[in-house]
Amino acid sequence: MNESPVLEVRGLRLKRGHTVILDDITWRVEPGQHWVILGANGSGKTSLLSALTGYVTPTAGDISVLGRRYGRHDWRELRRHIGLVSSSIRQLMADDEPALETVVSGRYAMIDLWGRPTRRDRAVARRLLDRVECGHVADRSWRVLSQGERQRVLIARALMARPRLLILDEPCAGLDPAAREHFLQFLVRLGRRRDAPTLAFVTHHVEEIMPVISHVLVLKSGRALAAGEVSAVLKTKVLSRAFATSLRLKRNGRRYSLAVALRSGSVM
Repeated sequence: MNESPVLEVRGLRLKRGHTVILDDITWRVEPGQHWVILGANGSGKTSLLSALTGYVTPTAGDISVLGRRYGRHDWRELRRHIGLVSSSIRQLMADDEPALETVVSGRYAMIDLWGRPTRRDRAVARRLLDRVECGHVADRSWRVLSQGERQRVLIARALMARPRLLILDEPCAGLDPAAREHFLQFLVRLGRRRDAPTLAFVTHHVEEIMPVISHVLVLKSGRALAAGEVSAVLKTKVLSRAFATSLRLKRNGRRYSLAVALRSGSVM
């Protein structure tokens, strides 16, 4: 028996006033896939995430999670199957809240947890902190955690609800080069686990596309420029169109980088 897609977007359109923000986005995410959503600033990445998590209502089109469609099923229930790690959530955390309680709060979709966590909640949260390789910070308050530790704690928090899809919205923003690489290698280990949720990693840096990523969705001006397997989509021509400049894609093993293709006679 075939599994339903984790996520299916058909003809998604988002218009506010006279401005079309998203236009005819069609995208299908199957179980076992891990995706990068790639695009320049202003390409529609944040608006797409807001539509997927039910925070904005599309003008047209359908969004289905695990075969159940927004509008026909309770969007609050469907949203529970989508974990989100973003800067907007990170900025809301209470400075004095211990990491363990931050993780527990994910089960109740609550910021700044009030009340005492149950013994079971604490046990599950500790297991998840171990899973994201941050068990040692369980009793540390938010204010003393590094940026990389905060990102991992927020991933554990999202996993408390046992989502089928985990969206990471530019999770490397603010990390220094060493911390970024450590975090990316951690994501590889997370994504390769048999019980891992489907990952959707939002970025505008091809350097952050790790070998665990199987598929890429490229956005440009609110439209899907290309979508499919990494090897088929990640091309110099596609990326030059996406970022509206002449680029050269380089590959070193299973990692990528971009260089601006300077015209003859250009001065740096």
